[in-house]
Amino acid sequence: MNRRRFLQSLSRTALVLPFSDVLQLATPPWKRTPLMQQAQSGMERSYEAKQVPPPPGPHSPIEATPLGVQFIDVATQSGLNSKTIYGGEGKNKYLLETTGCGVAFYDYDNDGWLDIFLVNGWRLEGFAKGQEPTCHLFRNNRDGTFTDVTAKAGLARSGWGQGCCIGDYNNDGHDDLFVTYYGQNALFHNNGDGTFTDVSAKAGLMQSKQRWNSGCAFLDYDRDGHLDLFVANYIDLDLKTAPTPESGPCTYKGILVACGPPGLAPGKNILYHNNGNGTFTDVSEKSGIWTTTGNYALGVAVADLDNDGWPDIYVANDSTSATLYQNQKDGTFRDIGIEAGAALSPDGKPQAGMGVTIGDYNRDGNLDVAKTNFAGDTDSLYKNLGDGNFEDETYLSGLGLNTRYLGWGIGFFDMDNDGWLDLLVANGHVYPEVSTSKTEAPYAEHKYLYRNLRNGRYEDVTSKGGSGITATVPARGCAFGDYDNDGDVDVVVNCVNVLPQLLRCDSEWKRNWIKVKVIGTKSNRTGIGARVKVVAKTVPEAQQPLLQVDEVRSGGSYYSQNDLRLHFGLDQAKIVDLLEIRWPSGQVDTFKNLEVNRLYTVEEGSKMPKSEVLQGIIKA
Repeated sequence: MNRRRFLQSLSRTALVLPFSDVLQLATPPWKRTPLMQQAQSGMERSYEAKQVPPPPGPHSPIEATPLGVQFIDVATQSGLNSKTIYGGEGKNKYLLETTGCGVAFYDYDNDGWLDIFLVNGWRLEGFAKGQEPTCHLFRNNRDGTFTDVTAKAGLARSGWGQGCCIGDYNNDGHDDLFVTYYGQNALFHNNGDGTFTDVSAKAGLMQSKQRWNSGCAFLDYDRDGHLDLFVANYIDLDLKTAPTPESGPCTYKGILVACGPPGLAPGKNILYHNNGNGTFTDVSEKSGIWTTTGNYALGVAVADLDNDGWPDIYVANDSTSATLYQNQKDGTFRDIGIEAGAALSPDGKPQAGMGVTIGDYNRDGNLDVAKTNFAGDTDSLYKNLGDGNFEDETYLSGLGLNTRYLGWGIGFFDMDNDGWLDLLVANGHVYPEVSTSKTEAPYAEHKYLYRNLRNGRYEDVTSKGGSGITATVPARGCAFGDYDNDGDVDVVVNCVNVLPQLLRCDSEWKRNWIKVKVIGTKSNRTGIGARVKVVAKTVPEAQQPLLQVDEVRSGGSYYSQNDLRLHFGLDQAKIVDLLEIRWPSGQVDTFKNLEVNRLYTVEEGSKMPKSEVLQGIIKA
């Protein structure tokens, strides 16, 4: 806490220092690492965190129970047959070839079944006319299979695709699609008939310079009922002048690899304000987004992290501290990441952040943050203290056990419907060249799966999670949602230069759940930013009810979009005692005594939600 107080006091002074100097001041000499000087040298990229088990604590009876959940990759049999192309397969010349693409669970046709949108990439040498890889939209056939409808939908765009996010920017009742690129981004207007129109120019989203756009999220930062748009930027990269591995030389563990990001100019994040007439205005500088320097931004997640009713923006940055843009409620933001304790490693080091997820893992009513990081480091877990501050729980929670693999997509999700958020991390090395090393972690890696022990700790259950978890792939973006409508949460993963994965959750547990879909009226139509609270007693005699909170959000994980329907596991609860929705407009809707195992569609200000029993697919 002494270190946090020092950083907080420093942030309140008029003294402006380079980030590396701040770290030098705030970190004892014996803890300073070569990473702190990488901004000057940037030639050797490595992280050497030690594997640390959690300290002894109270035993959880959950550890003695079977996992009862298996994740099976059914991508091939489901018809997800498009290989994501991204960079060279054995060697990369530039860092641009390493980041990969995101994916969305996205009900584009409003039929109640999740479809899948896969972002695609490019290669330096280009492609012959007619053979260019494109993004892919797969329509859910409601029988466990998907049909590629990309061309019919008008989404067959090519280029260095990066991330995607969903939101109804013009409030017409059809959720639209935004895709980021190295180059020009694309806003696809959903026409409501299964087709899309690229309205990027019409909406005022054309960029005057070459940008490496990365993660994105729709949000209503000024709560005017219209979705604004945040677009992270990674590196200000010009391939004509960018250094090559040999010119540095740039190495990783002695292996020549693509240079950066240290030593390369960071990109500037962008905030677009929705004008309410189908167009956007760039307010990045005016809003204070550009006052944060030194970012190499990748994953983005939005949530009200200080419980003041206004959305904040958390950004995972590569090779530097994470950014937490606190909403100042006047159209501006301020980065409080370091002073809030949600930006660095447990011992105060900058990390190479990739993906980010938000959820209340300890069920205290505050939304916590988990972040994936580079190989040789732990992933991060920041517990929200509820007062605008966070505590790093990485080691206490048990996430410090794993340091070998490199994390990208990540998600809090309740895999077994017990009402406690578990955690999945999609891994894959950034450099294909490590395949030649006998000592370094492989390029294709398995996932990490953690079970919530309900006492603030996680148990690594990777080996028990099924073949979809233990199979090795070069994963990047991943998204979470119930594509077969059977009441548990599945996972879709976009990989590099191989087919995607569709991890079907097969659960033995007979536990209850509800899903909540929101429709804004005064608030934005998609309901992004709505905070949903669910209260239910697991058994009638329970002293404490099971209380959960979550928010509807656009973007998240790594470059990806989760199901916009919120899912709440209820264990053995037979009735939902309370469903409360706090809308961005300030409206609060409450409903009591709801049946379980149903989807509730709630329109803002309605007297009663629409209740629907989902007819899930019967598994073979």
